[in-house]
Amino acid sequence: MPELPEVEALKDFLAEHLVGHEIVRVLPVAISVLKTYDPPLAAVEGHEVTAVHRHGKFLDLVTDGGPHLVTHLARAGWLHWKDKLPDGAPRPGKGPLALRVALETGAGFDLTEAGTQKRLAVYVVQDPQQVAGVARLGPDPLADDFDEARLAALLKGERRQLKGALRDQGLIAGVGNAYSDEILHAARMSPFKPTSSLTPEETTRLYEALRTTLTEAVERSRGVAAGRLKAEKKSGLRVHGRTGEPCPVCGDTVREVSFSDSSLQYCPTCQTGGKPLADRRLSRLLK
Repeated sequence: MPELPEVEALKDFLAEHLVGHEIVRVLPVAISVLKTYDPPLAAVEGHEVTAVHRHGKFLDLVTDGGPHLVTHLARAGWLHWKDKLPDGAPRPGKGPLALRVALETGAGFDLTEAGTQKRLAVYVVQDPQQVAGVARLGPDPLADDFDEARLAALLKGERRQLKGALRDQGLIAGVGNAYSDEILHAARMSPFKPTSSLTPEETTRLYEALRTTLTEAVERSRGVAAGRLKAEKKSGLRVHGRTGEPCPVCGDTVREVSFSDSSLQYCPTCQTGGKPLADRRLSRLLK
C-alpha cells in the first residue's frame, strides 16, 4: 500500500506534470472505483489543474472553478503516468485499469488496481472534507507543528498496542503497515508494547523515529518517477517485508507475525529483548 512518503512523492510528481494543464477527459473503466456521483465525474473536464495536495494517503487534484478529484490508492492501487496516452477509449474488462485522466497535451495518467479486492477509490467533491476518510484524519506527522508534545498528547489515554496506534489514520495520518514496522524498529520498541506504558524517554525515541523514518523515506522518494516509487520504497525498508533476512543493525534474523490479511516484521534483538513474538492472531510475548 502506498503510504505517506510515496503519496507525497506522487503529489510532487503530479504537481509538476499537471498544474497549468486542462483535464479534457476522465474515463472510468471500473465503475466500482467511483465513490461519489454528485458532482459527476465529468464535472472536472474542461478545468485547469491549479494545485495538487496530499491528505494522509489521499491525493487531491484541485481544479480552477471545478471540483476536487480525490483519490485513495488503497492496498493495491497505483498511478501510471504516460507522456502519450493510447488513442481511443479503454475497454472495460477484467484488467487492472480502473480510471484514465487525459490532458489537453495528450499526456495523462492511469489508475490501476491489482488483485480481486477492489478498494481503489475516486471522489469528485467540492471540498475534500466531504470525503469521510479525509475528514477523520489525524494530524500529519511531518507538519511543522507536529512536535513531541503533540505526539504525547495523542497517545495519552490510548489503551492499545503501538503498532495499531501508529496505523490509525484518525490518530496520525499517513502511516501504514510498512512504515509502522520501520518506525518501531528505529525506536527499538515491540509492536505490541502498550501505548499506556510509554515513559517520557520512550516517547522521545518514538517521536524521533517517526519523524526521521518518514523524512528520510520522503527524501529517497523525491524526484523518483512514479513508476519506480514501489521499488524505491522496498529498497529503503530495513525490516518490513524482509522476514528471514539479517537485521541491518544487529544481524539477528528478522521475524514475522502473520494475521488473516496482513503481517508485520520485527527484529527480536532490537525490539523485544531477544524474545520472538508468538505468530498467531492474538500475538503476545512467548513466556
